[in-house]
Amino acid sequence: MGTIQMPGLRSFAPCLPAVLLVSSFAHADWPKWRGPDDSGSIAVGTFPQQLTASETAWTADLPGKGCSTPIVWQNQILVTAPIDGQDAILAFDQSGKPRWQTSFDQETAGKHRNGSGCNASPITDGSGVFVYFKSGMLAAVNLDGTNRWQTDLVKRFGPDNRYWDHGTSPVLTKNHVIMARMHEGDSWLAAFDKKTGELAWKVARNYTVPKESDQCYTTPIVMQHNGREVVLVWGAEHLTMHDAADGSVVWSCGGFNPEQNKLWPAIANPVIIGEMAVICFGRNDRGIPRMFGVRLTGSGDVTETNHVWVRNDISSFVPSPVAYKGKVYLVRDKGQIECIDPATGKTVWSDRFPKHRTSYYASPLIASDLLYAPREDGTVFVASVANDQFQLLSENEFEQPVIGSPVPDGNRILIRGEKKLFCLTDEK
Repeated sequence: MGTIQMPGLRSFAPCLPAVLLVSSFAHADWPKWRGPDDSGSIAVGTFPQQLTASETAWTADLPGKGCSTPIVWQNQILVTAPIDGQDAILAFDQSGKPRWQTSFDQETAGKHRNGSGCNASPITDGSGVFVYFKSGMLAAVNLDGTNRWQTDLVKRFGPDNRYWDHGTSPVLTKNHVIMARMHEGDSWLAAFDKKTGELAWKVARNYTVPKESDQCYTTPIVMQHNGREVVLVWGAEHLTMHDAADGSVVWSCGGFNPEQNKLWPAIANPVIIGEMAVICFGRNDRGIPRMFGVRLTGSGDVTETNHVWVRNDISSFVPSPVAYKGKVYLVRDKGQIECIDPATGKTVWSDRFPKHRTSYYASPLIASDLLYAPREDGTVFVASVANDQFQLLSENEFEQPVIGSPVPDGNRILIRGEKKLFCLTDEK
C-alpha cells in the first residue's frame, strides 16, 4: 500500500455519527442516482449473480441516447432519454411496459462519446419527479407525467462553460429542488420551490483554482448537520455545507490541491460513512491519484483541523465510490478494486477485474454483498464482496455502452444501456 498521511487521525473518534444522512424511503424504492442514502448500496435482498439471457425478465427499447441512471418509485421506473430530438422523461411499469412519457424543449447533444443531453439522473420525493438536461431545462412533473413547471437555467443564468457534458443531477431538500453549476465562470448553487419552480435563493460559489479545477460534474448531497438541513457540495477544490433554508455557507474545507496541479476537475462523488466523507480527487486516469478522508464536524472553515487522512496511491477519476457495511469500495477507472476503512484510509483488501483497455465510467452498485460494475463497452461484472473477500462471479456482455449505474428494483437489477433498459432477475 502506498503513502497514507493522517494529519488529524489522533482526534478522530468513530462513536455516534455527528452527521446523519436524510433517508426516509423504503428499501424497495431507489428515488435518486445513488439510492435513498446516497451510498450506492443496499444491504437486503436476493439479487442475480449472472446477467444473461436466461436471467432477463424483460428489455425495453429507449428512444435515444442517454447516460443517466434510472430511478424506481413504487411501481414505476423513471429514466431520461431524448425523444425525436427533445429532452424527455419516460416511465415504465415493472413489467417493462411504457406508462407515459413527457417531452420538453430541444435536446442539446453531448460532446463526449459517453456523454449525452440526458446525463443528469431524475429524482423524486414521492409527489413529483425532477429532471435536468444539458440544454438548461430544469423541470418538475407529477407522478403521472403531467407538467408541474419548467424553467431554462441557461436562458436565466447564462451558458454552462464546462469542457465536457453536464453531469450534476438535481437534489431535494424539504422544500426545494437544488441545482449546482460549477464551471469556468460564475459558479452557483440555487434552490427552486418544489411546487411552483420559483427561485427561492441563489448563492455564488466561486474559488480561484488552477485551470480546469473549477470544472465540476458532481452532485450535491442533502444531509443533517448540527441539527439543521444542509447541502454538501464538492467541487473547485472545496467541500462546503450550505444551509438549506438560504444557501449560506455554514462549513467549509479546502486544502485538497496544495501543489496547485492543473486539469483536476471533480467528477467522482463523495461518499459518507458516519462523520467521515471519503473524497476521490486528482487524476487516477493519469497516474496522479488522490483520496481524502475528511471529518464532517464543527463549523466555519475547518481546513486546518478536519483533514484526517490522505492517500496518493489510489483513487478514482470518474466512477464514484460505494459505502457498504462500514467500508468504502472503489472500482477504479481501469478496473482495480479497493476496499478501505473510512476511518483510517487503510486498505482492507484489493483486487481487480480482468485487464482490458476499456475504462469504467459508470458508478458501481453493491446489493446484498454483490458488486455490480459496468465497463464502458457494455461488459458488466458481478462479484461477491462478502466476508472481506473478492470473488468474481460472472462477466456479462450487453453489446452496447453502459454508462448509467446499475439500480436495484425489488430483487431485480436494472441496467441502462445506450439503446435499451434491461431488467435482470434470478427468480424463476
